[in-house]
Amino acid sequence: MAVYIYSITSKQHPLPLAGLEGVGDPPAQLQTVTGGPLCAVISDAPDDLRPKRRDLSAHHQVQEHLMEGGSVLPMRFGFLAPDAEAVRLALEERAQEYTARLEALEDTVEYNLKVSRDQDVLLRQILESSQEARQLNDEIRGGSAGPGAPVRLGEIVAAEVQAREQALAHGIIEALRPYSRDRESAQTTGEDFLNVSFLVPHEHEEMFLATELSVANQVGEDVHFRLNGPLPPYSFV
Repeated sequence: MAVYIYSITSKQHPLPLAGLEGVGDPPAQLQTVTGGPLCAVISDAPDDLRPKRRDLSAHHQVQEHLMEGGSVLPMRFGFLAPDAEAVRLALEERAQEYTARLEALEDTVEYNLKVSRDQDVLLRQILESSQEARQLNDEIRGGSAGPGAPVRLGEIVAAEVQAREQALAHGIIEALRPYSRDRESAQTTGEDFLNVSFLVPHEHEEMFLATELSVANQVGEDVHFRLNGPLPPYSFV
């Protein structure tokens, strides 16, 4: 029977699973599989697994409880294996790799930071600082611009937006980098120009949060920070 995999831990992990429920309706019972020096937390996989709120919550609660007892490799929602024996074999065959990763994640949490910018405010700033862009914009609005003016204005604005957002993203990352052990950038969506996850040691968590707040206050009201965490280190498994 297919099994759902929640996390991989060391065999010495206390595995505080009492009172926790797995995914599915009715909730599946959590089980463990040991292979070499490692252990995986699994359950029977439901036939109609979907990212429903209850199942997402159950998955996340397992990770949070396990993190209280030590380092874990949290699997993302929906990770399956053919059966428990396949999980055991994988733990044995990749024991060195998984053990090294557990050591790298020890005493850490993940924080995900997304940053967006008010595009109307940014456009006004570009028109104020760029004489060429301002002149083209005035000509277009006044009806005296040549046929290529809108394209040229669009090129100037796009290049300036990219340069400014890249510079700001670099500055934000550099400010937070000293308080993180690792970082992973992800694809941005919508108006976000930065989507980055930081692996933060517990001993640096307070400074990381204080620095993030300080940077957010310094960059201006048109720049919007959305910090999510602490999280299981999904991005670093």
